[in-house]
Amino acid sequence: MDTYESVLLVKPEVFVFNIPPRASNRNYRAADWNLAEPSWTGRMRLISKGNELFIKLEDKNSGELFAKCPIDTYPGIAIEPVSDSSRYFVLRIMDDNGRTAFIGIGFGDRSDSFDLNVALQDHFKWIKKEKQINEEPELPGLDLGFKEGETIKINMKITKKDGSEGTTRSRIQTTGGGLGLLPPPPPSGKLPPPTSSSPAVSPSHAPTANNASGDSWSEFKSAESSVPADQQARNSNWVQF
Repeated sequence: MDTYESVLLVKPEVFVFNIPPRASNRNYRAADWNLAEPSWTGRMRLISKGNELFIKLEDKNSGELFAKCPIDTYPGIAIEPVSDSSRYFVLRIMDDNGRTAFIGIGFGDRSDSFDLNVALQDHFKWIKKEKQINEEPELPGLDLGFKEGETIKINMKITKKDGSEGTTRSRIQTTGGGLGLLPPPPPSGKLPPPTSSSPAVSPSHAPTANNASGDSWSEFKSAESSVPADQQARNSNWVQF
């Protein structure tokens, strides 16, 4: 499977300088370059392809490749910061035949060089973390299946609810306060017979002996016959409802 290129950083303007050979082991200094007259100006792209990383210096308009810098580690010999400025670096460029040369690059804005530093560090942190993950030994899988002839035993305790209904009913009767239940209504709409605690019936309104049918209207007729005639005449003028 082909690995695709991924663009990590693009800077539209970068300056390229011819630098003198390093005379000693001391770090490069940008003050030794002719900063007022860069030898080339173009675009810079930081590109990754799998674990590979490289910087491409290209023409702003046509995109034609000017130089390519493979980077295998950072900081390292492929790209080095100078000792007297944070905006300039030394690149080791390489052609298709493997020949190398050293050039200086710089940015007009300090934030551009800061972005390049961060992008380089993030890439190699990711490479290191991926390597650690790949080197970790795989843990054996946990086999939870039953072996042939293997059985398990489960103890289950079931609680029966016998007598719960009777207990609830007796509790309701006890918490009723001794009042008991109300008596049912009398059948056929008849009133219950008077008890010993009922008030005595007046002799003048007691039912007559010949009222065997128990019709209570005869009592009122007997009472009406005892009313004087003049009172009955006044009562005849009442409006009946």
